[in-house]
Amino acid sequence: MFSKEKATEKIGALIERIDELKRIERGSAQFKKWIRDTQVALEHIFGKESRHIADFNQIRYSLGAYSSSTPEHKFQQRYVNGLENAKHVLVSMIEEIQEYWEEKSNKEITAHDNHPSKTSHQIDSKKVFIVHGHDGGAKETVARFISQLGLEPIILHEQPSQGRTIIEKFEDHSDVEYAIALITPDDIGSSIKEPENTRQRARQNVIFEFGYFLGKLGRHKVAGLVKGDIEVPSDYSGVLYIPIDESGAWRFLLIKELKSAGYDVDANKAI
Repeated sequence: MFSKEKATEKIGALIERIDELKRIERGSAQFKKWIRDTQVALEHIFGKESRHIADFNQIRYSLGAYSSSTPEHKFQQRYVNGLENAKHVLVSMIEEIQEYWEEKSNKEITAHDNHPSKTSHQIDSKKVFIVHGHDGGAKETVARFISQLGLEPIILHEQPSQGRTIIEKFEDHSDVEYAIALITPDDIGSSIKEPENTRQRARQNVIFEFGYFLGKLGRHKVAGLVKGDIEVPSDYSGVLYIPIDESGAWRFLLIKELKSAGYDVDANKAI
């Protein structure tokens, strides 16, 4: 029997794979494996005859009617739309688990207390630095979410300057165990060789601070939240990028990363 936390983490991991599937062609081996992995997980979490499996299996990833003249992009778009529908269905299941599943019994809680599973790298600090650009809405949403988890969001411009330069102030407040960089479309840039090919980009201060924390904390303690179709640094291989989606799945993915980094956070507070 899955606990609330384990069920949430399992479905969250399946959601995390969807954005990668959107970037590959329909009918791939990765897609078929994801379908089976999801069906098996839902069976173990909700039961083989549950409506949750039926709801998931009803999602369609191919056109119901087409002809020889139907363009290929129509098939691909239906496939992508199906994946987006699947994401919303899975997020709804997580919300159901958080709201309606019962907590562990007192006996189970007592047993857990007598045999704690605290990781050796659990973090005592509650500070999380938020790197941001001009998107005030994204900044406030993420800061509020971090506060809901019982952590302390550190936003540089909200800290007193006390006569320090910007870089001195930044260094003084960078004493954290985790950093989140909001990669939002604030600027537009292009290569000098192809000036006509412009792309939306994050502000330079965001990229600078993002790289600073990658060097200071390591990749496993830094996450990039990406908004929209935006250029991301090509040299930061292996860095975690989480898309800020309308369904809110980014919250559960971020919780997973915070827990992996050693933060003691409760996924129940994500709702």
